[in-house]
Amino acid sequence: MLRYVRLMLTASVVISAGAISLLAQSAAKPPIRVAIVGLTHGHVRGFLHTLPDSSSARLVAIVEPNQQLAEQYRNEYKLDPSLFYTDEETMINKLHPDAVLAYGTIAEHRKVIEIAASHGVNSMVEKPLATTVEDAIAIRNAAQEHHVQVLVNYETTWYNSNAEALREARAGKLGTVRKILVRDGHEGPKEIGVGPEWLPWLTDPKQNGAGALFDFGCYGADLATVINKGATPLSVTAFAQTHKPDIYTKTEDDATVIVAYPGMQAILMPSWDWSFAVKNMEVYGNEGEIFTVGPGNIVTRYKGQKVESAIYPAPELRQNESNSLDYLAAVLHHEIDPKGDLSSLETNMIVVQILDAARTSIEQGKTVTLKPLP
Repeated sequence: MLRYVRLMLTASVVISAGAISLLAQSAAKPPIRVAIVGLTHGHVRGFLHTLPDSSSARLVAIVEPNQQLAEQYRNEYKLDPSLFYTDEETMINKLHPDAVLAYGTIAEHRKVIEIAASHGVNSMVEKPLATTVEDAIAIRNAAQEHHVQVLVNYETTWYNSNAEALREARAGKLGTVRKILVRDGHEGPKEIGVGPEWLPWLTDPKQNGAGALFDFGCYGADLATVINKGATPLSVTAFAQTHKPDIYTKTEDDATVIVAYPGMQAILMPSWDWSFAVKNMEVYGNEGEIFTVGPGNIVTRYKGQKVESAIYPAPELRQNESNSLDYLAAVLHHEIDPKGDLSSLETNMIVVQILDAARTSIEQGKTVTLKPLP
């Protein structure tokens, strides 16, 4: 009898394990089908490097009208020629992907998103969302009308350090946040060897919105907006300089932006004139402070402690919050609600408003007062 009971229990465990395995397999979501639109934004290289290892997304098309550039990428990454199209509308009509990934100029984002949205296709674009508030509002209208997601990809969104700083601020561990300082940039796009398909538009204020102000100011505006729970700032005051006018003839290469909120300031320091690449944030509250050091490390000090801590690693992020592809797939599979996130459309409407006001402040030499967008 005892042997019989043991056999039954063993069988039960095996059946249960098998059932769990089958349930896990049935719960697994298929990879989303994505199409790249544009190859002139150099960040597309990072995407093409990571995509083959992704179980969340599958590349079904690349749209690039410049045949020479398309051939360059086709040869470099050994891509199937059948992936390539010259027109977004034609590609969507034939393949209807789950999402398009925009890797062209920032000024092109509106057109890419509007075309995709009109076919019920979602979009993820490289930062920032748009070059003007007018374009941002048009993008929002298209997303709402066609019920699609529009997300913005920032490198710093996937930093463990930033996630921990936002978590501590949200949890009240720092008390009331009074000031943040965000320093972003590098030696300059030409100095670091940005490609010939990228450099001309990146340094063109019509295609990029500005110079370092838009290229790197967007990171701090994004973080400040989330820390302030999506609130519209009271005002923006900005200053800009061009330290290397022989290289950057059309745009500023350094800026300082002061974003004022009730009882709080965000100071953004974007630059193409740092000694080295840097993406750091300092968050000061009346109960403590946290400094991010690159993607993975933090330094903290809380009220009552005499000195800052030694640098230490921030907690790891969950897989679907640690990179753009897994995050996009999780949003489209309704596993994550992006509202209020660093990538969300709502957040990035405010980011564009801050950048637009900073540009106006620099042009007019005065503080710009903001109101909530219509």
